[in-house]
Amino acid sequence: MENKLVSVVIPAHNEEDNIIVIIKRIEKVFSELHYNYEILLVDDGCTDNTLSIIKDLSSRDPRLFYVEFSRNFGHQPALKAGLDLSHGDCVISLDADLQHPPELFKQMLEKWEEGYEVVYTRRKEDKNLSFKKRKSSQYFYKLLNSLSDIELESGTADFRLLDRVAVEAFRNFNEADPFIRGLVKLLGFKQFAIDYVPDKRFSGASKYSISKMRRLAIQGVTSLSIKPLHTAVYLGFTFSMISLLYLPYVFYAFYKGQEVNGWASLIMTISFFGGLQLVILGIIGIYVGKMFIQTKNRPNYIIRSTNLKNI
Repeated sequence: MENKLVSVVIPAHNEEDNIIVIIKRIEKVFSELHYNYEILLVDDGCTDNTLSIIKDLSSRDPRLFYVEFSRNFGHQPALKAGLDLSHGDCVISLDADLQHPPELFKQMLEKWEEGYEVVYTRRKEDKNLSFKKRKSSQYFYKLLNSLSDIELESGTADFRLLDRVAVEAFRNFNEADPFIRGLVKLLGFKQFAIDYVPDKRFSGASKYSISKMRRLAIQGVTSLSIKPLHTAVYLGFTFSMISLLYLPYVFYAFYKGQEVNGWASLIMTISFFGGLQLVILGIIGIYVGKMFIQTKNRPNYIIRSTNLKNI
């Protein structure tokens, strides 16, 4: 154990009040364990004093490293950067807001020593969260699971341990818009889940609004599956069949010599199917757009500065 290196990756965006606290808690955890460790903080375009605090701490602690992005690229690219640049025999990722308790490291490392290459966590439902927040999280996983080819358990996030072999396999993914929790599920390997109760956010507000959760769900679905395209085909076929039910009425009206007035119903039908076509075209457009971005082969992130060597 003493010769094994554990890398701790923490994406951070405007977490100036949380950084010192989370680092102290991580140091306390490792003081009771027999592992070497390094902490890699990824500054995702912070506009507060987060980076200056990290630089000050890293100048006094050789186990603390930082990566500064040239701008805000988002949580997933920041997490990917940490995985790409880590050196440990295993990598533990967690958020900087202290809702992911570092005290869980001990249990995660025990499972790793037992031979599990991926040790992920499942957040138990926090009754103190608002009704809207709890429901949005539930709908997020329901939407993701119903429209993708993988099954993500409710409460899973980016608080996990990856063995070096899993990290190296993950590096082979070259996604323009990565959805990491889904990609980790696709990796396979021996995986083990640990349930935990999230701590309260120490300072600041959640970065995931309802709109960002919705965007993340769409990102996850379109990154992992083409099932929405199949769904669009089924929808088009179903409504085409339903529209045929209108034919007997048309034939009956002509047979009786009655004029088919139905202007209102006609407009409603055109509007309905026009909207349906736009939805289907939008789904197709998302995939075409992702292909367009992928063909450009742009980097997931750009590093402005770092104290890491040999990158």
